[in-house]
Amino acid sequence: MPDDLQSFDLIEQIRQRTPARVLVDRAGAAYRTLTQLELREAHAAARDAVRTELDLEHDVGAEVVRRWELFEISTLATSKDEYLLRPDLGRRLCEQARRQLQARCPEEADLQIVIGDGLSVTAVSAQVPRLLPLIMEQARDRGWKTGQPFVVRYCRVGVMNEIGELLRPQVIVLLIGERPGLATAESLSAYMAFEPRPGHSDANRNLISNIHARGVSIERAAARIINLAAEMIRVQSSGVQVKK
Repeated sequence: MPDDLQSFDLIEQIRQRTPARVLVDRAGAAYRTLTQLELREAHAAARDAVRTELDLEHDVGAEVVRRWELFEISTLATSKDEYLLRPDLGRRLCEQARRQLQARCPEEADLQIVIGDGLSVTAVSAQVPRLLPLIMEQARDRGWKTGQPFVVRYCRVGVMNEIGELLRPQVIVLLIGERPGLATAESLSAYMAFEPRPGHSDANRNLISNIHARGVSIERAAARIINLAAEMIRVQSSGVQVKK
């Protein structure tokens, strides 16, 4: 194989291993037109992912909503703009949300799944419809008592503490849209904590991130979530005390 073909093949192999834009061609000091257009498209997708309002049946799917009896609550943030400008409001539930959880969710589950829009509704739409059933089914295969899953609009990670205080599950899994970048707007995170309570911080939580087509697959994510939850239950702790 000629040297130039060998180099091209090596570059393609490297590109296939990462969604990052590595070894892209240039025209002088600038990117080529195609690369510039791809960057503009990715930037637009990232902006859309952050600004889009969650539509439960459209984004998660009517069948998934019916099967798992999903319902929606909200934090103290009352709009997307307020949510982006006031992260603290996204960590607290409104009073109506608290009443809904107490009325509709069983307490003291072994595993409680929460879905949050976060900073990417696109990620929730792309990953949750397949991931949620896998987690629920694998948890039940272990004989765990699973809580009623629900969705939190204008959600920040810290809301786990208040949910933990209200429902008192052993482990909470928060599936939340990650801040989108130029590589993908479809990346979901799974934040996990053992008996979260007010005052807990990131040191008390564990994270499985980059759940998307070119990152952690749905199947691997579900297995890692269940295995990590089992370890949390075994050691009665989470965060820096638990090795993933």
